[in-house]
Amino acid sequence: MVNDLIKKTNNPGSGFYLHNYTKLYQALVRNEIMAKPTLLIGVTYALLDFAEQHSMKLKSNFVMETGGMKGKREEITREEVHETLKEKLGLQSIHSEYGMTELLSQAYSDGNGKFRSPPWMRVLIREYNDPFAIKAASEGTKPVNGLINIIDLANLYSCSFIATDDVGRLYKNNSFEVIGRRDMSDLRGCSLLTL
Repeated sequence: MVNDLIKKTNNPGSGFYLHNYTKLYQALVRNEIMAKPTLLIGVTYALLDFAEQHSMKLKSNFVMETGGMKGKREEITREEVHETLKEKLGLQSIHSEYGMTELLSQAYSDGNGKFRSPPWMRVLIREYNDPFAIKAASEGTKPVNGLINIIDLANLYSCSFIATDDVGRLYKNNSFEVIGRRDMSDLRGCSLLTL
């Protein structure tokens, strides 16, 4: 997905900066000086690592975290991640993507912490200790908390239903928040497969 976005920019400064935080910092500073709107997208642990090494004040840049510590850092809540990134990078908000390699669709947050998914992707909340107890957020009620289940109808020839160990909150308008991971859950994430 990111590779397609990079190609569409036709900008020689667009690219991957894997572990090259100094080069990334220089590119962001250059774009700030030119007031060139820039999207910095990355996994949570890498954005935190970068922000700790290169604190700055971004005005023309947007940051989107794609979730997950991938076993590289201690798990903290999304709210704590966003507060740290906002403080270190001088931003008012952090955008987010919620998805996984098993799904074709993603949900996005425009900086308010609440995700919206496309119409063919549905998020459900289940009880912590009963996988068959699905909670519904109906009109006039408070949001419901629990573990996130996902139905992604874009997955025509693969698994369309996933029960995650992500803790979430579902609102009556079908927006949702991801609070964090269930304690003692198995590590997940595509980068965990690399050595």
